[in-house]
Amino acid sequence: MKKPFTLTLLIASSFFFGFAFKSLLDKKSETAPKRVTGIGGIFFKCKDPKQVRDWYQKHLGLNTNQYGSVFEWFQGADSTKKGFTQWSPFNEKTKYFLPSTKDFMINYRVENLKWLVDDLKKNGVTVLDTIESYDYGKFVHILDIEGNKIELWEPNDVEYEKMGKQMGSKTTK
Repeated sequence: MKKPFTLTLLIASSFFFGFAFKSLLDKKSETAPKRVTGIGGIFFKCKDPKQVRDWYQKHLGLNTNQYGSVFEWFQGADSTKKGFTQWSPFNEKTKYFLPSTKDFMINYRVENLKWLVDDLKKNGVTVLDTIESYDYGKFVHILDIEGNKIELWEPNDVEYEKMGKQMGSKTTK
């Protein structure tokens, strides 16, 4: 008689503590959103951006515009929602990548830019500017440990797509 009662108590306790532990984990994940969710763009320096865009269009089939090319894809977390990645050649004399001296800059898509910037500042990461907001998303720049400039983007993909359509741009799929 004691064994079934003890076994039932043990199972009930395990269930309760498992549920309580899961609740704690769920609450922790609510306060800490995902950081990077994907690549938002790849930017690089070159001698003649127009010639580079034309070459990629002719030889690799990219649908290019005056800014480069936009790759369209569907999000893994919700396959009904589109996502976009910008590919852009910049003039080799651009100052946009400063203070980095590198010939490239990567843009990362993030989930909650304000939260992430606050967290990065708390951890001593160099944040180069303030968050800028546009219809198609929010942006800020940081430096990594080796001085590479990184652009963080909290996208509004619906507005980004509208903007591209208004410009008459086609995406690369």
